[in-house]
Formats: sequence, structure tokens, C-alpha cells
Amino acid sequence: MGPVELLHMSVFSQSFSPCGRFLAAGNNYGEIALFSLSAALSPDATGLSQKPVLTFTAHEGPVFSLLSTDCHLLSAGNGEVSAWSWTELIKKNIKPLWTKRPNYKSSLEIPEINSMTINSRDNSLIVGGGDNNLHVLDLEHGVFKAVLQGHSDYVHCVTMREREAEILSGGEDGAVRMWDSRTAQSVHCIDVYKYESCARPQFGKWISCLTTDSDWMLCGGGPSLSLWHLRSLSPTSTFPLSGCQRQAAFYQDMILAVGEGPFVSHCLLGGDVKAQIPCSPQSLNTLQLNTNSTEHRVLTVGGSSAHIDVFTNLSYRAFSLSF
Repeated sequence: MGPVELLHMSVFSQSFSPCGRFLAAGNNYGEIALFSLSAALSPDATGLSQKPVLTFTAHEGPVFSLLSTDCHLLSAGNGEVSAWSWTELIKKNIKPLWTKRPNYKSSLEIPEINSMTINSRDNSLIVGGGDNNLHVLDLEHGVFKAVLQGHSDYVHCVTMREREAEILSGGEDGAVRMWDSRTAQSVHCIDVYKYESCARPQFGKWISCLTTDSDWMLCGGGPSLSLWHLRSLSPTSTFPLSGCQRQAAFYQDMILAVGEGPFVSHCLLGGDVKAQIPCSPQSLNTLQLNTNSTEHRVLTVGGSSAHIDVFTNLSYRAFSLSF
């Protein structure tokens, strides 16, 4: 890859290996890079330890979403999902175990897949993207078993509310929809942009980030990042962050968020922004916390650059991995 491609690289997705010793990152060129965290975090780490141990082309289009199961890495490209064995990838064998394509109505355009989540109750994978629908893949039998229709524009993000067996999805149409995973029916729909405390008409109404923690939901995009109580379906806090947020996570008694701007925002649940920690990319797409290994517990963030920032302590960037 030449200097021009590196200059225009964006990192869209990340996922830690089940053992927590490796990080996979997907970029806009359809490549997945594998980094060894144990090498990068070791006391004798050199510049080489911050480079990938393996880089391979997984899809034709950008890799917008990566996800790990107990033994597989799932990657999503334009209209397809592939599965890779973590054990084989670590041995540098790059052959997908399978590639599946949702049953799209039209064969002319291939909708991108923006987001994926696992429903552990029935061992299925839910994917959302450019055809406005959610597709449910039965991971045991390898077949798409349901289509969840309701969004009127493309789907940006999907997540699970485990305890209630509910799927949540956010889209370009400004809606957060809640689905019963057992019946594949939409049970609630929240038009976030219609709430005065969240609306930012100058940015638009689309929802680009969505995450849940039992009865709580975080969502944002065009509208401000806001915290919602899901039993009452009402916003409890709105965070005064400039620009649009692309990913957020609950962490202990805080919320971590990334989006437009070269920083990770630390927010308190009440709505205050406690700190904004500088990063190297000018704009951020992805934030991941490694909870799979206590030894390699780090926060990694990626965005409009070939660099992925690593935080061993949340209050400053320790170093960067790079493609």
C-alpha cells in the first residue's frame, strides 16, 4: 500500500480476539489487520511491535463491522458477512470458513452492511445496512431466517438488549426501533429528533450510535448523544458534545464517546462532560474496550487515519498501532 492510500485510510471497525491478546481492525480498503497486543504492550516493545502481524483483504468494499464470537471473527463488507477462525488467523491462515449474503430484493445494487450484533439466546447474527432492513442469520444452520422491516432509510447501528431479548436498531430515518427477537416484530419506535432536548436540525435526524445496558440506552448522531430510560422510553440526560457521535460505550460509572473531533469524551451519567482526551486521528469512528483479558485491558480508538490509538490508562494515549 502506497503513501497516498495510507494518507486516505480510515479505520471503521475493531474487535478483540476471545483470548484478548489480539486486535483485529478493518479499514476502508476492505483490509483486516491483526495486531498483537501482548507484543505491543510488552516492556521490550519496538516500533515493529506496533505494526500488524498479518494484513489481508477480506472484502471488496470497506469493512464497516467486525465482531468476535468464542472462536470466530465475523466481518461485514458490501452485502456479505464472512467468518474467519481466530486460531487459523493467529497462525496466519487466511481462508474464510464461510461467506453469506442476505437475500436482497434487487440484485442490481449491493447494500453495505453497517453493523452486526449477536443474539446469544438463539445463536443468531443480526445485520443491518443499506437496504433499510435487519437480517437475522441462524449461525447454527447458516441460513438467514428472518427479515425485520420497519426503517424507511438505511440502518446504521444494531445492538441487543440481552435481558429482554430485544434488538435495537438506529437508522438514517432518525428512528430507534425496538424489536422482539422471538416474533421479529417491532415493539417500539422512538423518533429521537422529535424530542426538543435532543434535536439538532442543523446536523440532521440520523442515528449513528446506539448501545444499551439493561434498562438504559445511549443514542446519538444528528441529534445530541442522550441517555434514555427504556422502561419509560424517555431521555434522562443529554450530553453537550459538539459534532456527531459515532460510537459510545458504558464504562463503570461513565460514558465514553467518539465522533467528530480528535478526542475521546468522558461523560458523567448526569449529562456533564468530565474530560476530552486527545487522539491522533482528526475524526473517530470506532472505540473498543478489551474486557477479554485482564493483562491486556486497553481502550483502542480508530478513525480517519492509519493509526489506532491505544490507552492503557483512560486519561492519556499510551501509543498508536498503525497499518
